[in-house]
Amino acid sequence: MAKVLIPDTKREIDAPDEIADFLKPYGIIYEQWDVEGRIGPEATNEEILDAYSPEIERLKAAHRFVTADVINVTPETPGLDVMLQKFDKEHLHTEDEVRFTVKGSGVFHINPQTDPVFSITVESGDLISVPNGTYHWFNLCSDKTIRCIRLFEDVEGWTPHYIEEGVHGNYAPMCMGPSYLQKESEGEAESPVKL
Repeated sequence: MAKVLIPDTKREIDAPDEIADFLKPYGIIYEQWDVEGRIGPEATNEEILDAYSPEIERLKAAHRFVTADVINVTPETPGLDVMLQKFDKEHLHTEDEVRFTVKGSGVFHINPQTDPVFSITVESGDLISVPNGTYHWFNLCSDKTIRCIRLFEDVEGWTPHYIEEGVHGNYAPMCMGPSYLQKESEGEAESPVKL
């Protein structure tokens, strides 16, 4: 289940309805989709896309998405560190970035410009859509594992447009457990791998 953290105010949100309400003014869509019993742990990319076809088609009809794929990232992914460096610096896209997490976890950091930076940890069952033009960056958690359905408006995929004076260096990438704020104050928060 997703968690939102606003580090500058030490606020944590973990109730799904509250997360969706918090993200809505920023144009960020958050939904939870069922994973248990819907796909097996060894499902192929095609089986995953078939299992979530109704949700994918709904998003395509409501937005400008033309294609969907499944990305699989593990510690064994060739060139993983180089690939992840494309996402760990503050950037924006000219299209919405949509991911549904099937397995694993990661952290989106959002810089809304007019409010404090916040992070959204996504796990299995979480769908997030970050609107085009949103300043953000992404990190994997320490297990370096995530499997996601991604939707695209352009078959070429998202192109990051980096922010020259990005604030990403001011915020440690964090995976948030239930007592994250307490651990952080004690200097024991789990750090994910920087992307």
